[in-house]
Amino acid sequence: MSILGNILWFIFGGLWQGLSWTLAGVLWSITIVGIPIGRQCFKMASLAFFPFGKEIQYGGGTLSVIANIFWVIFSGIPLALSALVNGLLLCITIVGIPFGKQCFKMAKLALTPFGAVIVKT
Repeated sequence: MSILGNILWFIFGGLWQGLSWTLAGVLWSITIVGIPIGRQCFKMASLAFFPFGKEIQYGGGTLSVIANIFWVIFSGIPLALSALVNGLLLCITIVGIPFGKQCFKMAKLALTPFGAVIVKT
């Protein structure tokens, strides 16, 4: 069932969200200091493209908190807002509610991606 969900997700919202994470990763990777942040963006882009069948576990230490602060200031808010608006639009219909829930998962991740680990369920 997750394969069908991922295919439909990719068509109805995952492509744009994944591309936005990829763009953020490319922009962060321009500088040497931003490469670790860019690498995390690329990991999250793979989740944004195909989120069904995967869960996120949050954790991390001091470095994750510092990276999340820089992330929210420079890139996190636009990604979170776009995922939130997409999720609200998808939740208008009953059929779109599972896709909206995935958008909300991505919105939360957009605010704190460092220290987050993707786990297959």
